[in-house]
Amino acid sequence: MTFIGFFKSLGWADWLGLAWFLVCWSGYERLVEKGWKGHSTLLVEGHHLRVQWARQLLTRENRIVDCALVANLVSSVNFYANTSIYIIAGLFATLGALDRFMDTAAELQFSRSFSREAMELKLILLITIFVVAYFKFTWALRQFNVLSITTGAVPPRESSPEVLERFAQKHAAVNTCAGDDFNRGLRAYYFGLAVLGWMLSPWLFIIATTVVVYVQARREFDSPVLRALRDADTLPAPELGGAPKV
Repeated sequence: MTFIGFFKSLGWADWLGLAWFLVCWSGYERLVEKGWKGHSTLLVEGHHLRVQWARQLLTRENRIVDCALVANLVSSVNFYANTSIYIIAGLFATLGALDRFMDTAAELQFSRSFSREAMELKLILLITIFVVAYFKFTWALRQFNVLSITTGAVPPRESSPEVLERFAQKHAAVNTCAGDDFNRGLRAYYFGLAVLGWMLSPWLFIIATTVVVYVQARREFDSPVLRALRDADTLPAPELGGAPKV
């Protein structure tokens, strides 16, 4: 099957959905990483907390807690990296049983018939997305390993304030770089779920992509946890046994 054959196997609605998907994914990543109208984001607030963590790390003589926190981050990323491998293997298995998969999808309500070439293209797109997620997770895993080494290289507490602050910024920067790639891997998971809608209908694909962008944007720019981090200094003191409402 040539590229022209693949091109003809998809209708104009399919290509519209694919273009909308690529624009949403790339545009959303640029929006999140550059910020939006100067508003705070979870990424920004998370970096501020990582700087505070690094400064507290430098004042502690016993750093078992910090090592445990880094180990917890590593295990979380490792879980998603392993899961990505299983998903990719499952998708390749689906390619091998594509006829049965197409028969099952055709029986679902709202679905429409697709050519085998079109379904292969959609599965290849899904595999590509989860391969990207795997590379993001494994790169985040390597950076968290660098973070563990950085934690072990903490300078003495008697060092000058300039040296300590420089190291705190370095520690927080490595932590943030690893966390950002972890978030990019999770983002690929979300957009991969949107592609599943394409198996049934290109319009469902467009709707699912829009919903994924909306949900992620709301969590990044206007979620309760963001308001809690951003407005913590202005919240009233909680009553005994309670917590401030956000």
